Amino acid sequence: MCRNGLTGFDAAFAYGEYEGALRKLIHEFKYSRVTPLAGKLGPLLSRALPREQSFDVIVPMPLHWRKRLERGFNQSELLARVLSRRTGIPVANALRRRKGTVPQAGLTRSQRRTNVAGAFEADQRERIDGRHVLLIDDVLTTGATASACASVLKRAGARRVTVLTLARADRRKSLPRA
Repeated sequence: MCRNGLTGFDAAFAYGEYEGALRKLIHEFKYSRVTPLAGKLGPLLSRALPREQSFDVIVPMPLHWRKRLERGFNQSELLARVLSRRTGIPVANALRRRKGTVPQAGLTRSQRRTNVAGAFEADQRERIDGRHVLLIDDVLTTGATASACASVLKRAGARRVTVLTLARADRRKSLPRA
């Protein structure tokens, strides 16, 4: 993905692999609505934050309004707020998901890129213009969603976009061997 120049972001960091206990915690947090887990998962994000870089603003990955209404919260925003309290970096909801998309799970890399194409738009441009943005999400799989968001942020004036997630899913592990 990065080697082919298909990302809109400049760098990506994750606390761990999307497996085992971390996967279970993320599922409890996200799908079972155990929102207090944000207080436990947020510090893990903090541990994965590259110390040699400085960031001007934290932007959570947006949910479509229907998904947020259905879930009752945006997991990325909760994580971003915990990280903000720990680092002092302000949070800006500078992205809006303007169209609903089908879930990315089970889609190929190409289908994921097509699925999120045009799904996001910038908001609060003055908060990101010329700044190094830290884009927060729970899991990075192919990077299609993060790339789409980073591209929108850069078109809105962001100088750099770094992605920080709790987990990185290695889809190659599940591919059958020839």
